[in-house]
This record gives sequence, C-alpha cells and structure tokens, in this order.
Amino acid sequence: MPAVPFLRLTDLFRHLLLPSWRAQGTVMEVPVCWSQVLVSFSPAVDGMLGSEVCSMGNSTSRLYSALAKTLSSSTALSQHEEYLQPSDHEPLDPKDLLEECQVALQDRPARLHREFVQLQSDIRSPTFRVMQWNILAQALGEGKDNFVKCPMEALKWEERKYLILEEILLYRPDVLCLQEVDHYFDTFQPILSSLGYQCTFLAKPWSPCLDVEHNNGPDGCALFFLQDRFQLVSSAKIRLSARSLKTNQVAIAEILQCSETGRLLCFAVTHLKARTGWERFRLAQGTDLLRNLDSITQGAKIPLIVCGDFNAEPTEEVYKRFASSSLNLNSAYKVLSEDGESEPPYTTWKIRPSGESCNTLDYIWYSQNALQVNSALGLPTEEQIGPNRLPSFSYPSDHLSLVCDLSFNDCPDRS
Repeated sequence: MPAVPFLRLTDLFRHLLLPSWRAQGTVMEVPVCWSQVLVSFSPAVDGMLGSEVCSMGNSTSRLYSALAKTLSSSTALSQHEEYLQPSDHEPLDPKDLLEECQVALQDRPARLHREFVQLQSDIRSPTFRVMQWNILAQALGEGKDNFVKCPMEALKWEERKYLILEEILLYRPDVLCLQEVDHYFDTFQPILSSLGYQCTFLAKPWSPCLDVEHNNGPDGCALFFLQDRFQLVSSAKIRLSARSLKTNQVAIAEILQCSETGRLLCFAVTHLKARTGWERFRLAQGTDLLRNLDSITQGAKIPLIVCGDFNAEPTEEVYKRFASSSLNLNSAYKVLSEDGESEPPYTTWKIRPSGESCNTLDYIWYSQNALQVNSALGLPTEEQIGPNRLPSFSYPSDHLSLVCDLSFNDCPDRS
C-alpha cells in the first residue's frame, strides 16, 4: 500500500473544498459533499478518518445500519451538486427511531419536560409545525465554547446526537430550521431524508469549526421540510452582507407550496454574527436579509416565516428592524407572555469562564397579517434547567429549541 501522508480535517477542507466555492450575487453554491471527499481518498485515509467522522454508535443499531447504507451508496455520494433532489434513502419509521434514541439514552438523566401552550381553540385551516434550534456545533462544543460546568462526557457526539434526534422526533416539525450544523452529511441529511424530509444546507464560508482539531467540516444553517406536507417551489442560498461587505454568516430561504391548500409560504433560516460589540454589524446583516426576503416574497405577497439565532436581545436594533419592517413580522414566542408583547426571559443559558449568561437570542418571526400562532412549546424553568445550566447530560445544546404551530388566517383578503 502506498504511503499516505496524514492530513488534518481542517487542511483537507480548506485545500480541497474552499477553492471550489463560487459566489454569484447573494447566492452561494453548496460545496462538495464532505463524505465524498473522505471516500475519494485511498483506503488508508478512509480508514484513518472514517470512524471519527461517520461513526453513529453501535453497529447493530437500526440507526447505524440505515446511515451506513446511505453513506456507502454511490448514488448518495455522487449527488453533491444538488441537495434539493428527493432522497432515495431507505425509509425509517420515526417511532422506531425515537425508541432507539431513548434506548441509547437510558443511562442519561430525564430530559427537560416541556408542554405546549394552546392559544387558539377554533382552528379551521390546516396547521403546520415549525421548529427553530441552534443545536451547538460539535467542534465548538468540545473545542472552543468552554462550558465550564458541563462535563466533557456530556458533549460526546456518540450520545449527544441521540439527544438532538430525540428532540426533533418528539415534536415532529413539518419545517425544521437548524443552526451550527456540522454533522449534516453524516447524520442529519441521511437520517432526516429517510424520515421524509427534503434537506438543504449552507455552510459558513469560514466556519470556526475548521480551527478545531479533528473537526467534522464547517458548520452552517440547514432547512428541512416534510415532503408530504410541502413541495419546493424555489430555493435561495444567501451569503449575508454588511454594507456591501460579504460576511461569514449565511441564510437559506425557500418558497414552499402547501400540499393541502396549494398556498405558498416562504421559510428562512439564519444565524447572525455573535458577540458583544458587533451590534451594528448584526443590524447590517439583518437589514440585508430583510432586503433579500422582500424580493423573494415579492414585497410580502408570500407569507413569511424567519427562524434564527440572531445573537441579539430584543433591545438591539436588529430586533427592532425586524419588528418594524415592511414585511409586517411578529415574533411567535411573544404569545407566551401575559401581555402578548414580551419575549421569553431566555432562550439560551450557559456558564463560561467569563461568567454566566442568560439571554433571549432565538426567534421565530412570522407574517402576522397572513398567519396566526395556535400553540407554542413552553420553556423549561430555571429549576428544570439546573444550576449547571446548558448544555448538560439532559439537554444537548446551550440553546433551547423553539416550536410553534401556525395556520393561515381565515380572512380571504390576506396573503
């Protein structure tokens, strides 16, 4: 066997993938499939890296078997140009998969108990469920974020992936919007495709995950929708700008047609720049996203739902810009407050070396003239979260998922 030099995942990605990216206006093409890069090398490299990148736990599990079959399929690996095509992955039963996740997690403490708050009782039009979640990139959780009260064992991907999948399977969203996804090709795309979702992913151009040794490739945003509820009409992948400068943050916006009603909806997912001191930068990114969405929705003629980790409290200008935009958006989780006008006290709660931070940064925005919120998943209490905060053995991310059920307003003159 010829000698094969050792290459870090960071080097592989930067040297082989990044040069192939092409930006065309605000739309960026998705890079070649990470799994394909690994298997395109000699067996020596494949063996050296495969267990680290593609491992899904016990080889006897149905979850692993389905995933292994997907990744070994030449069809799946060759279709790297277009991730919007229907999947031919072997179907999985969501109940069986949920049961398997729960078996894998049987030694973990009980998960956070959350219940839906029902807001509307007389609902005539079909409802659809939307889930927003920053799932915490694996490379960042283990290598950069320094959650000082979270044991490293709680962050191991071998079990943390089951916690993430369990949360998704418990609530079964029709549309799922995720941020910090760095296990798209080896986990979320094959598994969710097998559950009937159509999948789209857009990586950050210079993901911080690439600076972590033994990373799994770049993190980015992902959007999934159930193909028995919606059909894809169009998809836009956007690299956000700040005053004409292309930034490291991205968004996906897709127009979907409701199978039951034939009506159109636009769903968008994004993740704005983090950290204190970048407020004006976030405002510029949010303004650019609104400009793009105004064009995509034809000036709000198509109802819109925007999910994201905005890294901004409600007091920030980017939040106010969304709340006052011509797209007439409202924040879904305000419905949980007594006055109906206040955001939750937190959507993320963590402890780092710099101290404890409890913030509201995540939102589901919706066209309030065309849509209504029928129910929303309540947030866990401080006592439920526990003194060590998030993430933990009970919860896989430092951000809480947001889930709500929406429907079209019955008023016929609204979009």
